[in-house]
Amino acid sequence: MEINWVILGWLIDMVLNGLVWLIIAAIFLLLIDVTDSWTRKVLKFMDIADKWAREFIENLFEWIQHKNLEIIASIILLIILGILAQI
Repeated sequence: MEINWVILGWLIDMVLNGLVWLIIAAIFLLLIDVTDSWTRKVLKFMDIADKWAREFIENLFEWIQHKNLEIIASIILLIILGILAQI
């Protein structure tokens, strides 16, 4: 019986490529799990920062009303806070 080296090489190549892709997939699944926990932590921090910023702006608007500041100063402050909110 004669061995067909082309077919044997093709089979070995397929098996090795399959193993390599299996290893790559396992590594990326581990990375996805790690980045998923990072994403959860960042979302919790963003929630805290958002609540703090909203409270700060609300207190600032109340301060503006309490001090009865001029309209121009209020508009300038709103523009600055709008820019900060976009950042």
